[in-house]
Amino acid sequence: MAVPIGASAAVLLPSEPISSDQIAVRGPNLEKSLSLQNFFQSYTRIGFQATSLGKAIDIVDHMRKWRLSDDPLLEDEDDEYRSTEVRSKTKCNIFLGYTSNLISSGLREVILYLVKHKHVAAVVTTAGGIEEDFIKCLGDTYLADFNLDGADLRRRGMNRIGNLIIPNDNYCKFEDWLTPILDAMLAEQKETGQIWTPSRFIKRLGKEINNEESVYYWAYKNDIPVFCPALTDGSIGDMIYFHSFKNPGLVLDIVQDIRDLNEKSRKSRKAGMIVLGGGVCKHQIANAMLIRNGADYSVFINTGQEFDGSDSGARPDEAISWGKIRAGAETVKVFADATLVFPMLVAATFAKDDQTI
Repeated sequence: MAVPIGASAAVLLPSEPISSDQIAVRGPNLEKSLSLQNFFQSYTRIGFQATSLGKAIDIVDHMRKWRLSDDPLLEDEDDEYRSTEVRSKTKCNIFLGYTSNLISSGLREVILYLVKHKHVAAVVTTAGGIEEDFIKCLGDTYLADFNLDGADLRRRGMNRIGNLIIPNDNYCKFEDWLTPILDAMLAEQKETGQIWTPSRFIKRLGKEINNEESVYYWAYKNDIPVFCPALTDGSIGDMIYFHSFKNPGLVLDIVQDIRDLNEKSRKSRKAGMIVLGGGVCKHQIANAMLIRNGADYSVFINTGQEFDGSDSGARPDEAISWGKIRAGAETVKVFADATLVFPMLVAATFAKDDQTI
């Protein structure tokens, strides 16, 4: 009996010729001894989000390796780029953003590595991304479980972040540490007339903590600005609230900070974004890139989806439509929990010269 013609045509439809530049899917050969770097390189051909991570590694390496002297248009640049101030910034400025929960997690140490070794030019985060760093200098955060009972934890004075818990005593220690600093800052404001900005506030706390385990200690030491547009949305806000009754008058100027962030973006010869998570930190960096007609490189790592129209879930192409990423820029979004993939991304790029594996 003959095969039905319709069925045969449907199942055995001939393929178009494959172009010579197509890459075949292939995973790592675990029969061979692989270095850490060779293992990471194999991700580009695995497919799905592994390939996105492989692309992210390539893009970050391009950010790291770009130099002003490599730009063929250098001789045609205007006087602003010929100035000593700007010409001294020969590298691509990397703007790092992350949500507060990542400082609560062990990604804090990965972020600390980047700031300590001056791998980033600026940081943008949220209130928890500031305070949890200092709070960890005063007391530990502990591994727990996603399924712990919230009412029981509240009764015991334990605060849950996913599968982490923080004793409430840590926040009491934070208040004891922060309150006299707020008093001193207010006294200085009254004496000098100079208004604090969130970035100067964070820099002062980094100096005061004087602890090499702190991300913001190293930001202070290395003069890396840290911007936090939502500084009061957390325990710091609670402490400022209580302080405003006891010793009122402290002022934080967000206008100067947005000017400083946008100007840092505008004056960057090349600019790259690495953003972990969404919300304020993602949009604030992307919006700063608009001032310079878009970022040259962009790596987003988050689990957000775009079906609800959120900026958090938006893919890079949406930012291109706004002018926040340049058309033709190197971009990727990795759909993944940053705690899974960001340590690998940093190990494969910034830290690869320090690897012995």
